[in-house]
Amino acid sequence: MRTTLLFAAMMAALPTFAQNDSTNNRVTLSGSIQSDMLVPTGKQADGSHEDFRTNTYVDLALQSKYVDAGARFEYLEHPLPGFEKDFKGWGVPFFYVKGKLNKAELTLGNFYDQFGSGFIFRTYEERSLGIDNSILGARLVVNPFSGVRLKALSGKQRRYWAHNDAWVSGADLELSLDEWFHALQQSGTYLTLGGSWVNKHEKADDDLLMVDASHRLNLPENVNAWDARVNLNKGPFNILAEYAQKTQDPSFDNGYIYRKGYVAMLSGSYSRKGMSLLLQAKRSDNFSFRSRRSMTGTSSMINHLPAFTEDQTYALAALYPYATHPAGEWAYQAQLGYTFRRHTALGGKYGTQLKINFSHVHGIDQSEHGLLLNSEPLSTGQLQPVTNVPTYHTGVGTKGYGSSFWKWGGGTYYQDIDVQLDKRITRDFKMHLMYMNQFYNKTVVEGEGGMIHSNIFIADLLFNLSRDTKLRTELQYLTTADDDADWAFALAELSVAPHWMFTVSDEYNCGVTNAHYWQTYVTYNLGAHRFQLGWGRTRAGYNCSGGVCRYVPESKGFTLSYNYNF
Repeated sequence: MRTTLLFAAMMAALPTFAQNDSTNNRVTLSGSIQSDMLVPTGKQADGSHEDFRTNTYVDLALQSKYVDAGARFEYLEHPLPGFEKDFKGWGVPFFYVKGKLNKAELTLGNFYDQFGSGFIFRTYEERSLGIDNSILGARLVVNPFSGVRLKALSGKQRRYWAHNDAWVSGADLELSLDEWFHALQQSGTYLTLGGSWVNKHEKADDDLLMVDASHRLNLPENVNAWDARVNLNKGPFNILAEYAQKTQDPSFDNGYIYRKGYVAMLSGSYSRKGMSLLLQAKRSDNFSFRSRRSMTGTSSMINHLPAFTEDQTYALAALYPYATHPAGEWAYQAQLGYTFRRHTALGGKYGTQLKINFSHVHGIDQSEHGLLLNSEPLSTGQLQPVTNVPTYHTGVGTKGYGSSFWKWGGGTYYQDIDVQLDKRITRDFKMHLMYMNQFYNKTVVEGEGGMIHSNIFIADLLFNLSRDTKLRTELQYLTTADDDADWAFALAELSVAPHWMFTVSDEYNCGVTNAHYWQTYVTYNLGAHRFQLGWGRTRAGYNCSGGVCRYVPESKGFTLSYNYNF
C-alpha cells in the first residue's frame, strides 16, 4: 500500500514541478516515466502464478547554471519474467548532485562513465538486459587547459539492490593535440591521445578456495588496469588503436588463475558521400573485470568488451546472438556501405543502398602453463573444499596457461555474413531485403548445443497508403538442420498518423516444436505520452546488446506499456 501511495504522490507532483519550471528560467526540470506491465494468462513457463507484474521507472532531473540534481525511483516488487531472482524490490537506487564551476564539475552520488572504448571501465544502464552497474561515490571532471580533459572517480558499484564491497577508483586523461597545434587544424587533422587507470580494492573473502589439502588461495586485494589509445581523424579517414592490460585477478570467470589480462584493438574507417568502409580487429585474453570476483553473468562488470558483431533488430536474425567470451577471443569485423546513384543501371530512379557486413570470432591459443602456486598453507581446522570452479581452465592457483598472440585455438565461436539492400521501387513503395549466413557455437555461448549453421532470409516492405497511413510488413525465414531446425516469422504494422499503430506478428517453429508465438499490439501516441496494449506469447531465449546477453524465459498474457518524456 505504501508503495502505491508513494508512486501516486510522485505522479501527482509532476505537473506542479513542470508549472514551476515554466515560471523560473534558472531551473529546468526533465524526466521520464517507463512502466512495462504483464497480466499473465495461465501457468507461466517458470511455474509462477502471479496475477500482475511490472517493471516501473521514474527519472527526474533538475538543471541549473551551477547545480544539477537527479534521482530515479524503481518499482520491481513484482518484476517481469526473467527479473525475479535478483531484481525484486523497490526504492531509489540512483541519485546524484552535480556542482559546476568554470572548468570543473563534481558529482556526488550515483554516476555512469566510460574511459576510452570501455576496456577497463564502463558503467551504464540497459534495462532490457537488467544492467545498472552505476558507481556510488564521487567523480571530478576538469578541463584545466584547452585540449585537456581529466577525470578522477572513486566509489562502490551497484549490484541490483545493494553495492559490492570493493572500492573502484580510477583516472582518465585525454589530450586533443589538434587544439594545441594550428597546423593540424589547418590541415583538417584531429589527433587525440588518451590514457586511463583503474584500481579495484577487494578484500579476500573469508570463504577462500582450497588449492589442495593444505593450501588456500592467496587472493590479491588490489587489481590494477591501464589503457592507452590514439585516435586519428583526417578527412574521410579515421584510425583508432587501443591497448589495455590488467594485473593478476583470479576470479570465478577465469577459474581462479593468476594470469594477467590483455586486450588490443585496431579499427579503421573511411566515409564519403555514397560510400563507407569499416575494418576492425580485437584480441582479448582473460579480461573479465568485476568488482566482485565470485560473480558470473552480467552483474558486477567494471568494464565492457564490444562484440564486433552486427546488432541485429530482426527477430530471426537475432535468434542466435553472440555474447563476448570472457576467457578471450579474436574478433574481426568488416563492413561496406555503398549507394548506387540515381538514374544509373543499378541505382534506378531513386538510388539503391547496399550494405555488406562480415563478422568472425575465434578462440585464442590457450596452452598449458601451470607454474608456481599463489597460495598459502592452512592451519588445522581451516580446510575447505573447492566449489563452483569453471571447467574451461585448469590449474587453480597457477598462472593457468600460455598464449601465443597470433595463434588461434578453441575453434570458431561465431561468424556471419549478411547482405542488405534498400530500394525504393515507387514513391509509395520501399523494400529492405537481407540475407544472412550464420555460424553460432551454442556450446561456447550457452554451455551446450554444438555449432548451429543457419541461413536467414528477410523482406521488409513499406507501403504508403496515404499521406497519414503506412503499412509495413516483415517476412522472415531461418533454415537450419541444427537445434530446433527451421523458423518462420511474419509481421504486419499499420500506422495511422499521428496517433495510432496496430501490429500483429507470429514467430513459428516449423522444424521441431511447431510452436506459435503470436503478438498483437495497439499503440497510441499523444504528445509526449505513449501507450501500448498487447497480448501474446514470448519465446524463451537470449536478449543481447553490444555483446552482453541475458536469458529471458517464455511468458504469455496481456501487456501494457506507458512511456512519458518531459
